[in-house]
Amino acid sequence: MILVTGATGNVGRAVMTQLNPGEARALLRSTGADLARPETLTTALDGVDTVFLVWPFLTPDGAGETLDVIARHARRVIYLSSSAVRFGRDTDPITRLHADLEAAVQATGLEWTILRADTFASNALGWAAQLRAGDVVRGPGSAATAVIDPADIAAAAVRVLLDAQPGTTHTLTGPEVLSRADQVRILGTALGRELTFAPTPFDDARAQLLADGRPPALVEALIDSAENRPRSDLVTSAVQELTGRPARSFREWADRNLNAYS
Repeated sequence: MILVTGATGNVGRAVMTQLNPGEARALLRSTGADLARPETLTTALDGVDTVFLVWPFLTPDGAGETLDVIARHARRVIYLSSSAVRFGRDTDPITRLHADLEAAVQATGLEWTILRADTFASNALGWAAQLRAGDVVRGPGSAATAVIDPADIAAAAVRVLLDAQPGTTHTLTGPEVLSRADQVRILGTALGRELTFAPTPFDDARAQLLADGRPPALVEALIDSAENRPRSDLVTSAVQELTGRPARSFREWADRNLNAYS
């Protein structure tokens, strides 16, 4: 039995659809189970051999206690991390979080596998409201990366969940390095519109995110990441090696998600 955390998110939901119902169980807060309260996890972990771990918090606080409970029930853990960890722990708060979680997972004594994913294509859904209102996307600029379709992350995760690869780390990327301006241009092509990305100063972006009601800690983490994370030219073949097919392009993701922008 595989316990899938983050089962209602972009990756976890796709993992659940690709696993047979009899081999997967979703960790749902509606059942009373909460990663922030390790004592609530016992029932969800009953009979579980493997845990797919998506850590939903901005700090590693409490992760040790949660992993201790997991280790008392399961044999394996697959952790969804960030490709930015390779730049160093102190690059930005989000990278620091994932680096700390990787270390905590590796210290459990469980069989572990780390999946380091690059920028999610689904982050572009955050532009939907702007694109329904006009043809300009405004936001903080950030370094280009090999943007990856969450469905490919899920497919790679399923292969690792079903075919144990203990002690390994896989860096998952899309097929091409894209800036935010590139992504907006590709979205425009898919939508049949001429779209423009207008980078905003980081202070202005911070003020707008706060005005939109985003939690201050999340806003600071996002701005810090956008400002300090270096450009990445890395494109890997990990998706193909794990799934047997090439990683999907951002255009393919866009074509599947056009309804979000109308």
